[in-house]
Amino acid sequence: MTFSSSILCNICKSSAHIITDPESGELICGNCAIVISDKTEDNIHQENRGFTLEEISRRSRTGSPTSFTRHDKGLYTIIGRANRDASGQLLNATTYSTIERLRIWDSRIQFHKLNYRNFKLAFDELDALKDKLGLSDAVVEKAAYIFRKAQERRLVAGRTISGIMAAAVYAACREIGNTRTIKDVSAASNIRRKDIARNYRLLLNELDVKVPIIDPMKYVAKVANMAQISEKTKRQAMTIMREIIQREIPAGKNPIGLAAVSLYIACRMTGEYRTQVDISKVAGVTEVTLRNRFKDLKDKLQLYFVS
Repeated sequence: MTFSSSILCNICKSSAHIITDPESGELICGNCAIVISDKTEDNIHQENRGFTLEEISRRSRTGSPTSFTRHDKGLYTIIGRANRDASGQLLNATTYSTIERLRIWDSRIQFHKLNYRNFKLAFDELDALKDKLGLSDAVVEKAAYIFRKAQERRLVAGRTISGIMAAAVYAACREIGNTRTIKDVSAASNIRRKDIARNYRLLLNELDVKVPIIDPMKYVAKVANMAQISEKTKRQAMTIMREIIQREIPAGKNPIGLAAVSLYIACRMTGEYRTQVDISKVAGVTEVTLRNRFKDLKDKLQLYFVS
């Protein structure tokens, strides 16, 4: 962490102990521990003005950063609508007619560029998924990158754009470590789970995307919050999950099912009343899966429950 003294806290009105966390990008007040800003902006330190060509090239801004989530990566150029020349004078009728005709052809050329329409539709779908799933900027950028690679390999041909984009979002969540499941993506995109899974396997095989193994520990807090389980039971479930991981029991098992059964066992150990139906319904697994995992873990871990 680094310290900054050029920003004033809104609560304690102090600027002596402003802490910058480079990992999360948060600005934290060292006196009252309030988060001042959740994103470190580039304008914390005021830029100096440049008067020579060398100073301008070194200090001046170069516009907004490029992004994979835009069909043109943010590098587009258009003819402005000011209808004035370089000196600020209004254009005459002849020049105005010529510029207006150039504007029309420029918009037509932009629209008919290669992959323009596919990227436009795909990234509109990506924006909708970002809002519905609450995805971070890193996941969105990764999903847009994967879709662009699929477009280059001509994997979108013969398939729906929304289906490939949904699979790219799920692949990005898996690669970055987000806890969104394929069922969540299916519900948000209104696409069948089987279609997303098919497209996801296609992306893994053709693009050679390396996704890490799912950590079951991340799903414990997610299922516990959805089931409104107490913090004591949640911590007990995490302790059980650590022991499950140490004994290498999760091999080949559904991580959500293991998170659900660890919460059910923790509820039994702490005396908090939760049935198998309640937890399985929240976790999105069947009661049979929960019951089978419970029988296996009960014998392997030698657990003791509150009667």
